[in-house]
Amino acid sequence: MAVVDIKNLEGKNVGQMDLPDAVFGAKVNPNLLHETVRWYLATQRAGTHKTKGRGEVSGSGRKLWKQKGTGRARVGSIRSSIWRKGGTVHGPQPRSYAYRLPRKMVLGALRSALSAKLADQKLTVVDAWRLDSHKTKPFRQVLDRLDGEMKTILLVEIEANRNLELASRNLEGVKLVAPHALQPYDLLRHDHLVLSKDAAMRLGTTLGPRTATPASEVVTIEAARPAELPKAAKAASKKKAAPAKKAAAKKPAAKKKGKGKK
Repeated sequence: MAVVDIKNLEGKNVGQMDLPDAVFGAKVNPNLLHETVRWYLATQRAGTHKTKGRGEVSGSGRKLWKQKGTGRARVGSIRSSIWRKGGTVHGPQPRSYAYRLPRKMVLGALRSALSAKLADQKLTVVDAWRLDSHKTKPFRQVLDRLDGEMKTILLVEIEANRNLELASRNLEGVKLVAPHALQPYDLLRHDHLVLSKDAAMRLGTTLGPRTATPASEVVTIEAARPAELPKAAKAASKKKAAPAKKAAAKKPAAKKKGKGKK
């Protein structure tokens, strides 16, 4: 496991923390990061582009001149696409550019981006964001002590912190996100990553490998056979079957219809 220093808001080391290699020490996959960034940017597109077709532009629908005898080219409407201010043929229409990306690809890209930040020494872990004020100027001084005056900084905090939210939203290049809303695009776009201690633990847990359920605790449906059912269940099944048999015995047999004589 990688060991990182935990700093307070004064920039002093107050302890150390182990980060799991499965999340912060994974192999960086540039192709996976590229695909994830393309997917994120595609989902952010508004897709509100629109051009007017022949039936939407202004203008009369009458025929401008008769079909033959004028020596001019035949024309049916002033809204034709070959005329000035006419309709657009096959122009862009409102659409959604979003598409589905497998969840495993997004999680793998997050591991690659976090590992790259740690390898480049652009990751800082803070003990806690205990801010006395929501003012921007003292918060900017705190960031300068932590990251060394980086231009763009990504802050990750697990709990709602009103002072942190107000102090960071007015700073250009500083963004605050929660661990569940963290995107690989944000990690690549910002120069430095600042995690709180709780957020680093949450990312290590959620992005780490899941432990498999022991075989002894797995219950299968095929294991419960009729021969292995308890006696009480057998007696209940017999009681339910008895009324059905009695009803079948009381039902009179259907009479056979004979052929009539002519």
